[in-house]
Amino acid sequence: MNHPARIAIINGPNLNLLGKREPGVYGNQSFEAYFPDLHKLFPSVEFSYFQSNVEGELVSELQRVGFDYDGIILNPGGYTHTSVAIGDAIASITTPVVEVHISNVHAREDFRKISHVSAKARGTIMGLGLRGYELAVRFFIEG
Repeated sequence: MNHPARIAIINGPNLNLLGKREPGVYGNQSFEAYFPDLHKLFPSVEFSYFQSNVEGELVSELQRVGFDYDGIILNPGGYTHTSVAIGDAIASITTPVVEVHISNVHAREDFRKISHVSAKARGTIMGLGLRGYELAVRFFIEG
């Protein structure tokens, strides 16, 4: 890359409640408290961050960053299992997407084993807590 890596992080529904929501599943740290750690680990990366509980806003953000960023880290939350529109948005853009889930969705309810996102993403990281975001950044900058 001839410029600092530009990586967008997009979080879906209920991820604004990290640190409060089901800490046994999602941990005790909010994403806002974790985000500065990514900046410290990767000072040369230019990050953008977006979170929404609204499906259409997530689609719009994917389209906004999907043609000129080096990578997108997407945690679609519950929309993973229901949103054909988010899957279609990923298929429509050129920026590669890594899907991240804090919990291991395959170890949870059966409906969580269905994903409209995974087949469109470059890869999926799940079950490693917030560290999954770090690993996704490493994928984009280290190849």
